[in-house]
Amino acid sequence: MIDIQKIETFICAAENSSLSEAAKQLHLSQPAVSHQIKLLEHELGVSLFTRSNVGLSMTEAGQILLPWAHNLLHDMDNLEEMMASLQDVVSGELRIGCSASSGKYIVPKMATRFCLLYPKIKLHIQVCKPETIIPGLLEGIIHLGIVSSEVNDSGLESQEFFRDAIDLIVPANHPWAARGCIEPSEIVTEPVFIREETSGTRWVMLAELSKVDISLDDLNIFMEIGSAEGIVEAISTGHGVSFISRLASWRLRELGRIASVQVDGLNMQRITYMVRKRINSPHRLRDVFWGFIHAPENADLLNLSTKVLDHA
Repeated sequence: MIDIQKIETFICAAENSSLSEAAKQLHLSQPAVSHQIKLLEHELGVSLFTRSNVGLSMTEAGQILLPWAHNLLHDMDNLEEMMASLQDVVSGELRIGCSASSGKYIVPKMATRFCLLYPKIKLHIQVCKPETIIPGLLEGIIHLGIVSSEVNDSGLESQEFFRDAIDLIVPANHPWAARGCIEPSEIVTEPVFIREETSGTRWVMLAELSKVDISLDDLNIFMEIGSAEGIVEAISTGHGVSFISRLASWRLRELGRIASVQVDGLNMQRITYMVRKRINSPHRLRDVFWGFIHAPENADLLNLSTKVLDHA
């Protein structure tokens, strides 16, 4: 029977391309590591590595086994956590992947409350690229994903997490700041900072502008920046305008370095979603957090975007 220790040894050797380095990380002797690899190869009936003076390289069988080995370890972790969760105490590890920029302002606060409520857990928040969220969830690398759009995958389900307004921001000394409201047609006259193509903010902005017959080609794009905070800082230097998350811009608005301007007829909102595997793949800690986010005592965090506007 294949045991977990052999799988862990294989993964460590594969990722380091070295038996000696694997031995150091696993606190084993090099002969012990080599012996476990040989036993695993014998049990599977294949060669997993080719050995040379320069180190190890995986065979085709090794390359096929590696992602399966990672999944097996994740499944074992989940099994142990599930067995522990049958006790009254909620414990274990929860990994959250966050690709939505506005999520960075809500998720840590929500997670802090959750950890105070369940002190026996270990919670990890990882900032991820949007394209890594779905594979990460399906492979068990993360338990929950925070994304800027609904996910269409039969193995996953999503729920609305919170809504964030998207404001047009300008430098504090811009003429529009004193007016407070402009016509949509005026936007095309100014240099615009814009988010990257995968950004949820960009999708919402273009969808709303299309309702007033303004397309991407109509805009005077000055620069594309893959960070909401980077755009806010750039505009605070006194040049350009942008549509940006209210949560990302409120601090500099409060400091008087930028101003938000209403665009007549436009009301942009971005919905941020939480995603998990379908419920037929249970994980108690993940599912407890899934329900926790919409508990009445967390309404203040979920409505933070509105409160930020009122405060500013």
